[in-house]
Amino acid sequence: MDNTKTQAAIDALNHIMELELAGVVRYTHYSLMVYGFNRIPIVSWLKANATESLDHAHKAGELVTLMGGHPSLKIGALLETEQHDTGDILRESLSHEQAALNAYYALLKIAEGSSVLLEEYAREMIVQEELHLDEVNKMLRRPGEMEPFKA
Repeated sequence: MDNTKTQAAIDALNHIMELELAGVVRYTHYSLMVYGFNRIPIVSWLKANATESLDHAHKAGELVTLMGGHPSLKIGALLETEQHDTGDILRESLSHEQAALNAYYALLKIAEGSSVLLEEYAREMIVQEELHLDEVNKMLRRPGEMEPFKA
């Protein structure tokens, strides 16, 4: 990988790391704001997502250092909408996860044909993010609805 592509990959990985760290904060906050009869399973699911986001941030940071870069200390955008209905939380999660998916696709584009390691990492993360998006999408549907949720 030439120096220009290496720097582009490091920048993309740092962006991913920032998005995933924002996910840690976002999902932790959401887990504190859920009320109602379904609180326990939803809180558990949100906490698991926070843990997964931290793991994803750590993987991205490890790859930054592997490539000779410096992991970012920044965190992605955190927007407080003050909307804490479970549906609102899930719609915000859907938007956040879509941004992360887009970032992994951007990394894949940089890595294609230059780094099998980064290609495989990006592909693995794309699969995970696509499945996660599907899970959130299904949670936003009414029982019996087969069509994907559209915002």
